[in-house]
Amino acid sequence: MKKNFDEQRTMNHEQMLAVTVDVVLFTIRERKLAVLLVRRINEPFDGMWALPGGFVEKNESVDEAALRELQEETNVSRVYLEQLYTFGDPDRDPRGRVITVSYYALINWENFQLRARTDTSEAKWFPVQELPKLAFDHRDIIRYALERLQHKINYTTICFQLLPKKFALSELQQAYEIILNQKLDKRNFRKKMIQLHILKDTGEMKTDGGPQRPAKLYSFTDVRVVKLQEKGIIVPF
Repeated sequence: MKKNFDEQRTMNHEQMLAVTVDVVLFTIRERKLAVLLVRRINEPFDGMWALPGGFVEKNESVDEAALRELQEETNVSRVYLEQLYTFGDPDRDPRGRVITVSYYALINWENFQLRARTDTSEAKWFPVQELPKLAFDHRDIIRYALERLQHKINYTTICFQLLPKKFALSELQQAYEIILNQKLDKRNFRKKMIQLHILKDTGEMKTDGGPQRPAKLYSFTDVRVVKLQEKGIIVPF
């Protein structure tokens, strides 16, 4: 009798509980840190902006679901997503008890062509300081992702995912300043970056045709995200 009761209770619990994924994609556009949002075409929050995401299907992992939903709703694919946090406030979704596993990543927006698909009508980049009203608790998720990002760029090379393959040190510094939302000392920044031995001088120069001196172009010595902290390196800007 007790076994039947426990089985029924488990079934009822499974029927009430659902798992979703939400993806926070950051980029830099027009010298501002921006996040990718989609406009919903279904209830709840029909017509409102939200993070790309959706329900995890029965036969897939949460990682697989995050990549699938991102591709289906925005046409963005082949992105390395890092798991961010699990949000499980009982009232976060009006449809019932829904727990979401969030992810985040940095990308160069120029490498992707956005296209709204499935249950969205539009996909668009928004500056993080100029967000529209958002569905669910997605503003809190973005805020948490931004805090994680600002902390992480001080001990990893994750910031390089925002840059072209060849870049000037001024472009790298600008990316750091935009993410951290603060000005950095030019001489100190360049000195630290050179000392890390993670940059390679390409031997090429960048010029915009103006009066400024041509700038050296660098590339990253490792295509992977390097955890500087594991190498005993901290970058306290």
